[in-house]
Amino acid sequence: MVRALVFDVGETLIDETRIWSRWSDRLGVPRLTMLAVLGSMVAVDRPYFHAFEMVRPGLDVEAELAAWERDDPHGLRENFDADDLYPDVRQSLAALRDAGYQVIIAGNQPPQAEAALVAMDLPVESIHTSAAWGVEKPKPEFFDKVVEVAGRPPGEILYVGDRLDNDVVPARQAGMRTALLRRGPWGYVHAARPEAAGLADLVVGDLRELVVAMAEGRLAR
Repeated sequence: MVRALVFDVGETLIDETRIWSRWSDRLGVPRLTMLAVLGSMVAVDRPYFHAFEMVRPGLDVEAELAAWERDDPHGLRENFDADDLYPDVRQSLAALRDAGYQVIIAGNQPPQAEAALVAMDLPVESIHTSAAWGVEKPKPEFFDKVVEVAGRPPGEILYVGDRLDNDVVPARQAGMRTALLRRGPWGYVHAARPEAAGLADLVVGDLRELVVAMAEGRLAR
């Protein structure tokens, strides 16, 4: 029986539209073009950072980030805040917690993301990032850390994310139950793949649907 739900961050809790829009503006690329290039990377299973190389060959992303911070020290730049939360997040997390589930956030995020998430005062037990752990998904060690912070056997944990490769497959290999969220570029593309239903215990369109699924016991099998 699932007793803990662990949530990815980007395109699970956080809508990254504004982040990619700011990147577009920074690089002088039309927003539609940037998003289309990102989508093409998703479709062929290439890392998102290849989109930068596509629109600006030879771009040194770290150097660009440093220059961006100098130019706009008080702006969000590549970061997020509470305005980027998907509208179903706070209510859904609270509903799951009220139903007696342990609710945790753990995803691939840079160092500054943890403070941004903490500042949102979300109804969760704890917040963890790859930067703090020193290991990223899909490495097995990341999911070992998830088990450690949950303090439960893997089979009692449901990992919720928007990707098959980074979320569903490695969490399943770690012995967890999994839910694939059909939103964001990866979520829509991955949920449409024939193997999605066989790999994920649940495929849901949003977090409200996840709350209903848990209440209805769809993970009882």
